[in-house]
Amino acid sequence: MAWDLNSDRPIYSQILEEIQTRIICGIYRPGERLPSVRELAAEASVNPNTMQRAFSELERSGLILTQRSSGRMVTEDTQMIAHAKHEIAVSQIRAFFESMKALGYGSEEILKLIHENQEEGVH
Repeated sequence: MAWDLNSDRPIYSQILEEIQTRIICGIYRPGERLPSVRELAAEASVNPNTMQRAFSELERSGLILTQRSSGRMVTEDTQMIAHAKHEIAVSQIRAFFESMKALGYGSEEILKLIHENQEEGVH
């Protein structure tokens, strides 16, 4: 099944975010071997070069490592994974507050809305 990618942002950055999410959510576990570039490119319905670019960024960040004989692996550094999770959460919170402020809400109003609706978002 193709990944849900859209044209308003670079495809490689959306792929990077999807793989990061899979790592921080435990779909790809610490120390686990990742599918090959070609396998993931086919799954996402993208060019392998685009997938390779996303993998290169993930390698630079340290979330994945390349081992010549074993392919690419998720880092075993659980603190690094937890830090990435925290950074993504903070980024999403900031984007949410910016959107709400663009609608005219102040910080107190936003927090009140969150408290009023917090149970609806919990599954």
